[in-house]
Amino acid sequence: MSEKLLVNPLSGLDPRLLKMKDYLLETGAREMQDQPAQLEKSALRQKLVQAIEQTRVDLATDVRDLLVDTVLADLVGYGPLEVLLSDPDSSEIMVNGAGQVFVERGGRLHETDITFQDDSHVLRIINRMVNPLGRRVDADSPTADARLPDGSRVNVVIPPVAVDGPHITIRKFVQTRMNMDELVALEALTPYMARFLEACVMARLNILVTGNTSSGKTTILNVLSSFIPEEERIVTIEDAVELKLKQRHVVRLETKIPNVDGSGAVAVRDLVRNALRMRPDRIVVGEVRGGEAMDMLQAMNTGHAGSLTTLHANSPRDATSRLETMAMMAGLDMPLLAIRKQIAAAINLIVHLARLSDGSRRITHITELAGMEGDVVTLTDIFRFEQSSVTPEGKILGQIRPTGMRPLFTPRLEVSGFKLGAEIFGAGL
Repeated sequence: MSEKLLVNPLSGLDPRLLKMKDYLLETGAREMQDQPAQLEKSALRQKLVQAIEQTRVDLATDVRDLLVDTVLADLVGYGPLEVLLSDPDSSEIMVNGAGQVFVERGGRLHETDITFQDDSHVLRIINRMVNPLGRRVDADSPTADARLPDGSRVNVVIPPVAVDGPHITIRKFVQTRMNMDELVALEALTPYMARFLEACVMARLNILVTGNTSSGKTTILNVLSSFIPEEERIVTIEDAVELKLKQRHVVRLETKIPNVDGSGAVAVRDLVRNALRMRPDRIVVGEVRGGEAMDMLQAMNTGHAGSLTTLHANSPRDATSRLETMAMMAGLDMPLLAIRKQIAAAINLIVHLARLSDGSRRITHITELAGMEGDVVTLTDIFRFEQSSVTPEGKILGQIRPTGMRPLFTPRLEVSGFKLGAEIFGAGL
């Protein structure tokens, strides 16, 4: 691991000012306790400023504001994590106990100089994250998922499950939505691939977006869904709302976590079944993880063409294997061959992404599910990434190229008005 990333705003301050911070924390906590109703943040800020003035310590305005902001974050915000949550370059935040905080920037992990006072400090911040959702975290329920008001996803684990202290993992909500032109500019794919994928969405092919963790699946799903015509009714289903569709006729459904007594949960599978009764033109599922895979396959096979979803997998072949496993979790007692036939009939295209060792994210495969050969699902790569070398700095060089194979669903593209030239598929390779 390289040197720590310096992001702590209090780094380098005079130790006497850190004592001032402790004094302000005590003052703020006392003010909050004395108030019969919840003290407004602006009023609490004013109380802290007055407390500084009463000490008669002459502080520069920027130092005073820094101290007050830090104390407010501890009292009513997310403590030391506020600086990372407001940092546009940070995509994920990982707290490993009180003494270690890591952040992902540009696909790479960095240890930061941010720390908590102790494990109790981390637990206070955890409770501030989960309590507004009616969740509790304790020794009997040591794990929880939550969503911050800005849409960021949070997972927490505390002792006794977490051996070395409480852990927090935050996947930040991306405020800006990328488009296909921006992905092409980033060399995540080529203009030919962009044109091909647009045609596939418009022609109502069923598309599975796959990849490893943090490879960009949701980003690609957002981009693909932007090609859905404005006049179609779209139902989206997610664990935590991340998709940002531009169309007007969109129904957004989100899962519900159980109540404290364990009842009242609404899973993705429940929402997929309900969506079928909502007259959708398209169903977009943020991610399939279990038995809902079978419901999704059956929907795709019974008239809901043009559906989109994502799946964790390490390769297109691995994706079909995982789909088989998850379909079995539906408990329908179907033979494996029947499930494979469902997959081959339902899914037209797999768009596979990878986060490479240099932190870059690329589409590495665009693969057609061409049917069955015996008892095996046939996969045909239409585009494939070929790595050429690695620079001394560790940057991976390579290109994604057409394989020369035309997909069997080409007639469907042509019927929809997309007569793609032979050059897109690498004619003459």
